[in-house]
Amino acid sequence: LLESGMSGFWRGWFMIWAISIVIFGLIVAGGAFEATSGPIKLIFDKLHGPSPALFDPALRFSLGVMGGVTIGWAVTLWVLVRAACDLGQGAREMWNAITAGMIAWFVIDSSLSIATGFGLNVVPNALLFVMYPIGLMGSGALRKSA
Repeated sequence: LLESGMSGFWRGWFMIWAISIVIFGLIVAGGAFEATSGPIKLIFDKLHGPSPALFDPALRFSLGVMGGVTIGWAVTLWVLVRAACDLGQGAREMWNAITAGMIAWFVIDSSLSIATGFGLNVVPNALLFVMYPIGLMGSGALRKSA
């Protein structure tokens, strides 16, 4: 175990979690340009929305911004998780804040995905969402000291 009490396995788990968000952000940001939009076009196609995505300037702008925000979110989450790991037992408020942010993201993103005809987006959302509590519970981050 590391000084914070969180094993290297669980730190690695959270790092993979954050990296997966960065990768998705890069894919989304890639939609801003035709030359790099292949992966996000494939995602849109697999989500079986109500109509094919029209990659006009407004969508490309939105994808670029959303990709940047997603990457920034992932970096922030990774820094917060590392800081919480380092704080050990004194990090409950940080874990609570991360949890609140994850719940807010999941509920809003998934609800709007369903409402706009892209309900299949809930599946990758759920996978990303579930990785967080698995890491939180598995790492023992919220266990009280004996």
